[in-house]
Order: sequence, then structure tokens, then C-alpha cells
Amino acid sequence: MKTSKVFVKKTKRGAILKIVREHYLRTDLTCGSYFCKKCFHAPKDLILDEVPEILSSTYNYHHYLVLDTNIILDQIDILESRVLSNIILLQTVLEEVRNRSSTIYKRLLDLTGETKNFYTFVNEHHKDTHVESRDLESKNDRNDRAIRRAVEWYNEHLTTQGGVCVKVILLTDDNKNRELALKEGLVALTMREYVSSLEKHQNLMDKLSHKSYDIDAGGKAKTPLFPAHLSAEQVHMGIKTGKLLQGVFYASRDNFLEGTVNVDGMEKSVLVQGHEGLNRAVDGDLVALEMLSESNWSAPSDVVLQDEGGDPGDVNPEEEQILESATKSKEKIPTGKVVAIIRRNWRQYCGILQLGNYQGAVNQIFVPAERKIPKIRFETRQADVLASQRIIVAIDSWSRYSRYPKGHFVRALGEIGDKDTENEVLLLEHDVPHTKFSDAVLACLPQMPWKITEEDLANRVDLRNVCICSVDPPGCTDIDDALHCFQLPNGNYEVGVHIADVSHFIRPGTELDKEASRRATTVYLIDKRLDMVPELLSSNLCSLRGQEERFAFSCIWELSPDAQILNTRYHKSVICSKRAMTYEEAQLIIDDSSQQDDLAKGLRGLNNLAKKLKKQRTDNGALVLASPEVRFHVDSETHEPLEVVVKKMRETNSMVEEFMLLANISVATRILAEFPECAILRRHPIPPISNFEALMRSVRSQGFELDVSTGKTFSESLDKAVKPNNPFFNNIVRILATRCMLQAVYFCSGMIQPDEYKHYGLAVPIYTHFTSPIRRYADIMVHRLLAVCIGADHMSPEMLDKNFSNQVCKNLNYRNRMAQYAGRASVALHTHIFFRNKIQDEQGYILYVRKNALLILIPKYGLEGTVYVAPKKGETMLVNFMYDEEEQSQTCGNVVFRPFDPVKVQLSLDQTDRQREKLVFKLVEPVITGFSVPSVGSEAQEEPMEVEIVDEKPKGATSTVPPSKRSRRSKR
Repeated sequence: MKTSKVFVKKTKRGAILKIVREHYLRTDLTCGSYFCKKCFHAPKDLILDEVPEILSSTYNYHHYLVLDTNIILDQIDILESRVLSNIILLQTVLEEVRNRSSTIYKRLLDLTGETKNFYTFVNEHHKDTHVESRDLESKNDRNDRAIRRAVEWYNEHLTTQGGVCVKVILLTDDNKNRELALKEGLVALTMREYVSSLEKHQNLMDKLSHKSYDIDAGGKAKTPLFPAHLSAEQVHMGIKTGKLLQGVFYASRDNFLEGTVNVDGMEKSVLVQGHEGLNRAVDGDLVALEMLSESNWSAPSDVVLQDEGGDPGDVNPEEEQILESATKSKEKIPTGKVVAIIRRNWRQYCGILQLGNYQGAVNQIFVPAERKIPKIRFETRQADVLASQRIIVAIDSWSRYSRYPKGHFVRALGEIGDKDTENEVLLLEHDVPHTKFSDAVLACLPQMPWKITEEDLANRVDLRNVCICSVDPPGCTDIDDALHCFQLPNGNYEVGVHIADVSHFIRPGTELDKEASRRATTVYLIDKRLDMVPELLSSNLCSLRGQEERFAFSCIWELSPDAQILNTRYHKSVICSKRAMTYEEAQLIIDDSSQQDDLAKGLRGLNNLAKKLKKQRTDNGALVLASPEVRFHVDSETHEPLEVVVKKMRETNSMVEEFMLLANISVATRILAEFPECAILRRHPIPPISNFEALMRSVRSQGFELDVSTGKTFSESLDKAVKPNNPFFNNIVRILATRCMLQAVYFCSGMIQPDEYKHYGLAVPIYTHFTSPIRRYADIMVHRLLAVCIGADHMSPEMLDKNFSNQVCKNLNYRNRMAQYAGRASVALHTHIFFRNKIQDEQGYILYVRKNALLILIPKYGLEGTVYVAPKKGETMLVNFMYDEEEQSQTCGNVVFRPFDPVKVQLSLDQTDRQREKLVFKLVEPVITGFSVPSVGSEAQEEPMEVEIVDEKPKGATSTVPPSKRSRRSKR
């Protein structure tokens, strides 16, 4: 059957167009029920039970459920509990969900694919359930009417002549839709009404989403604690007229009453402070911002202020007073206040219940693991059980009448402190994809046994006889780069970088390609590796293992003896690495003059040329910075950390880094020349001078000057900042300098101006990532571009679409950042495990001096922690510290604490609070009589300060574990 509707449209030139839309209706669409005797079902369509199980004590008749759109959007966690069954999903609802939330839509598809009794009914194309839009009727009202019509039809359709039937219940949290359904004689319930009737599943009430709660428990309206948000129309007009700005809100980790808003076009972030200034913004939200007058500007606080709780319904004025006193005398910066939330960035959060009296209490406070996230109020009837577990809670709403947002319980993860549970938490908190690869992805892998064919050899350069080797960390199984070097008859050197040809196995548009693009990077934790691509590729077919033939993409130079590039060529190749070595093994060969075979000569040639390349880079102004680097030795059976040692850097580390950098620069130049609008590049923006102000003041107090006017002058002044009596001083300066940098990011060349391509840290005008395609999707995209440049492959249409590439780059940058954070969190977790039942005194250095705290670095473990020098609420201190903001110092008696000063601290793990273990820093030397207030524990450094100064053999923690469990270090 066909129905049609005619629309008349007037063009810009005044012409009248008649548009006819045809809609086809069918009579053979089935209802999906075993109970039905009217439809001619195919076996695959029989989804709904003939006799549905009766779960409800109130609605104790056999029934199916039809879900409204808002039920799926708001109550997906209840559906994922898999308690409700015999659910009818209408086409109308599915299309609305897909349009309003791609994330929820994907979760729903995953749920229907895994769970029985979810039947999709194509109501829009069924003759008896399709409804036409009425004049002046909104699309939402029309869709609600279509949903009610489908429920009505099902009830008629499933009624037999004898009156025996299976009823259909409509679940909707839309009050208007529910009232209209009741008037039409349908059974319509809210999700709360239905779930509360499931006596055997009362814990399901914990998962209910709460979208509004402006009334307190007693039913009386409360005094608002926050200003009301502006309406969408007011925000639109405010932004249009320039009275309001929009930007992303980032909460502070050190002060829960402070944050910044990044506004496009403004050089500096705008400061927001206090409960009213933040106005219920949560980290990552897109907000509307009103700038304050210059007389009301404030300054970032020097205090480390954590939310201590108290009455969850009140705002504590003492907290505001602490914040105000901490900013009074400082230089003011642009300050604003949040006046509306344009788009929420809420997700599910991991954490624990706040300590308190759980017995019998339904209302609880959830403490997120991430300090940037506010505490959350939620209801649970199983608090006694959850008190010892890590749990997941989602935010539903945040009323202006409540100090904390309202949320609901999602699920429990496991016991607090259990390593597997804590690993799961850090993966979820950093949004790291860690599910198994789907069958569709695995179906894209080559059949085993795999071997190189004659056709493959005909299309590649055969380099199997060249003395190629790889140099990697111990136990590395995803070997994606190898090198060769030999002297030519003319005295020059041929040097080759050979990179795993992952793009040969991952073709554009396949499910494997889509999954690799989504994951974007391999994530390296202390005791596991989460691969971007399946293990068959990452550790086998793509890994350039010793004595095995592999496909590679080769970049080969002719270099003069002083490391000048004379010519460059690129090949798809076949190689056979003569040996896979560790850095230490390669260093021993280089240092052993008795070894004179081709491998030893090649390594020495590479090492000598690398030193000259590095000097060229540093002479050009490339920065050599630092970050704390540690290595865990892990028990081979329990995977518990046994020892933490400082990581050693050898010449061979730098040797490999230099040639990977050279390959990346060479390839960047080639692909940009061929594809000026769609090349995938990597840039490191020049940091604003304001980023260095605090560091320059600190270094000046030590008698040194940092010249940050250019990268070259900055590098030279870093080299001069050396104290003979403090060998670690220069390293600390470089660590702090790293944190002044901006993040290096991927981008599509056609989206920004060429003068912004520069990589500041490496002091090069153009750069990309080509050398690690096993673990970085950006490198796969670059391989595809380079393959087209040399005629080895054809161009896929998406790669020519700069908007498509730009979106991929945004995901790459996000995933890369989250992978870094997850790696640091893994270091922190294993450090806590290592310090269980240990108390140790260790040498440390002061990184920062705050108004109420000293932030201290322990180089041996790469740890940072806080020693408070002001009493917290309820504590007393027998000594007084005086803070000098100008000098950035704390003075107690005749002892002065400044940045870079050495101190000795006692490290121990405080396990008294099972909710949140703390690594305690207690000052040992210099001795201050009466000072005994310990710190709140150390945290993994979460600021995005990992910048790309050296590449490929990265800094970060690794573990010594059995070969099957080992992972490559997270390369930058």
C-alpha cells in the first residue's frame, strides 16, 4: 500500500515547487509473539514469549512492555540489568533515540543483540499503526501518538475470541503522554511505578534515573543555593550580541571551588571561582559564561582545598572564606561566572560511598575517584554491601536547591583495593576501550597459516638480505620499527628505518579499521597492554620479530658522514630482521670493540650518526626536557610489584629516537607536498610566556634566569641551570618546564594555517607520526597517504575529506590523552600496592610551595605528594608557617622552604580508610619540632604535560613480567 503527502515550497527566486513524499505501508509485518495466531511468523521473528513471566506483584497478568523514547534515554541502565523482558521496541522510538543520542543508541543495539525478548516492530510501515501528522501538531506529539497507537493495536491484536490475551503496558516518564494514554484506556506507567512493583528485584530501584528534584524530602521548597541558569533563548541572544561567551569548563584537581573556561579566541582561560561562579558546571561541560567587570576579577588560589562534605544540602561559607583569603593579594586575571549549561558532558563515574552510617539509610553520598567531579547524591537499598566496593554512579540532574547533583547507582565493580577492581576503575575513568574484539573485527584478520606469496614479492622491494635489526625495551612483543646502516663505497652511509606495514592488513572501511580508529592507540599499563589491533597482528604478523620475514614500509636515506641527508626514498618492502635486541644488548655490542660483524658495525654507524643528528636538533633549539621515570619489577605469578627502580637511559635509547624522529620529519614533508589539504600531521603549539611565569620566578630565586623568548634561548638557559651541590636541580627544572608546555596534537593540514604547523619542542616546521602503526592509528593514516605518494596503493575517498580527517584527529587526541592518564594512574596504583606494609624514608625535592602545602617529588619512585603546612578542619598544629607569595617560600622558625630544596620524607600507606587508600608524605628533614600533620596522599599527575620532545622510546613506567604479559612502553 502507498500513502503520499504533498508539500508546497517556495524557492529563493520565488518559484513554487510541489514536493510529493510517498510512504509505503504493509499488511504482512508481524507482531513477534509466540502467543499470536494471526500473523504468519518466520521462526526468527518469534521473540516474545507465549506466556510472559509475571514479575510484578501489582500488574500480575501476562504482559509485554512498550518503551517510550525517554525511558530508553534515561533508564538504559535498568534495561542493561536484563531483568525486564518481553520488550517491544517501536521503529518510531528507535529513530528518536538514534537522533538524540548515538551513545545510548549503540548501547541499546548491543543490548538487543545480546539479550532475548527484545522485538523491533516497524510500526511506521504497518498499515494499522502508521499515523499521519495533523495540522499544527509538533513532531514530538505526533510521535507520542504513534507510540500510543502501536500499544492500542497490540492490545487489540493479542486479544482472542475467548477474551484470553496478553496485555501490553506502555512505560513512559513523559507526564503528558502518560495522561493521554490513560484517557485512551491504555495501561501506562512510569518506570518508577513499574520497577517498584517488582518485589523480587527491589535493588533495581537503585538504578532509577532522577531527572528533577527541586523539592526536599519533606516536600517543602528549599532555599536555592545556586543562581538559576539562563534559558536557551537568553543564551542564544547573549552569545549573538557578545554579552556572553561559550567555552568548555575544566575543574581544578587541587581546589574543588575553582576552575577555568577555555573560550575560543581568548589567549588565556577565564577563571571561575566559588559555588555561585561554578554554578553547577561539571568538568567537561560546554557552558555559557558572563565576564565580570575588571574590578571583580580574582586570582587562582594557592590553597589545596578538597571537599570535606558536611551537610549535603548546604553550602559551607567557611570554604568560600578560605578561597577569598587565598586570592586577595595576588595579581588578578580575567574572571567570569557560569550562567548556563549549553551541553552537559556527563558520563558514568567510578568511586565509593562516603563513609557514614549506612544501616537503614537509602540516601547516600557517592565520592568519585576523579577529584574534578563533585560528590553525587543517590539512593540505594544495599549500602551495607556497597560500602566495601567500588561502584559506578551516573548523574541525572543538578538542582539549584542542592549542593550536590542527583544520580543513580549503575553497578558494583568489586572490592576496594583489589588490583583487578582498581585496574577496571582506572580504565573506566579514563574511557579506555577494553572490551574484547568483536567477531566482525576478528573476521577481517588473515587466515592462518599466513605466508608471503610470489605476488607479494613482485610488488615489494626485497630487503631480506640487508642486515636489519630492532632495538626495543625488554620483553617487547609489538615490535614496529627496525633499522639498518652500512657505509657506501663513496664514504656516505645508507640508513634505513623499516616500519611494520600494518596498513596492508587493515583496509579502509572494514570493521577492523573502524575499531582501530575508535580505539586510536594501544594503552600500556604496568601489568597489561590493551591493544589497538588484535594480538594476531600486534604481536605476530605485524611485529618485526627476529629471523622472521615480515612486510614493512621502508624509509631509506643516503647520509653524509656529518649526518646531512643527500637523498631519500620510500619502499613497500619485505624484510627479515637479523636480530631483535634490547637497548642494553645493543649497547653491549656497540661498546665491545672485539665485535666487528655487520650487525656491530651497523649499530656503531647508527650511534655515531644519531649523536650528530641530535646535536643538529639541539643547535636548532629542540628542547631536552624530563619527567619522572620508574620501572616496576613484578612477580611472575602474582603480578604484584616487588621493586621500583629508576629507569636507565643509554645511548641506544637516543640512537633509535633520533632515526624515528628523522623518519617522521621526512615523511611529513613528503605527504604534505602531495596532499597539502589532507595530510595528517602533528604539531606542538608554542606555549604562551605566561605559562612560564611561576617557573621563572622559582628559578630566579635560585640565581638563574630562564629566557623563554624562543625555543633556542630557552634550551640554552635550561642547560645553564646547574647546581654542583644539587645534582638533581637541573632535572627538576626540566620536569617543571615540561609542565609549562601545551599538548602536542594531531591535525589535518587543510584545517589550520601553515604557520601553525610548527613543532615547538622538536624545533621543526613540520612533523607527523609514521613509525608506530601497530599502536597508533594516526600512523596507519600516514602510511596510506605515503603509499599513494609512491604509487603503492590507491586513495580511499575519506582520506581526501579534510572534515572527516579532522574528526578522526579529534578522537586521536582525546584517546592519546586518556591513554597517558591511564598509564600514570596505573603507576600510582602499583605504587600503592608496593607500599603496603612498608614505611620508608626517601630523598625528595620541593616542586611547588603553596599557601597551605608543599608539593614534593620523590625521584626514586617518580611520586608526587603533598605535605600540608596549615591545619585542616578539626586539627591543631603546634608550629606556625609563614607564606611569602613573592618569594614562593614557607618559613617556620629559622627553616625556609623554597622550590627545588631537598627534603627527606617518610612514605607510608594509610589504609585506615578503605574507601580511599592514601600514600602519606611526612616531613623528616629538616626537623621541625611540633610539626606532625601528615599529608593527604599522592596522586597520579593528571595535567596534560606529556609533550613530544623525544619520540618512539618513550618515558613512562614499564614492568618486568613474563613474556606473555609484557607490554611495550607507551611511546610518544
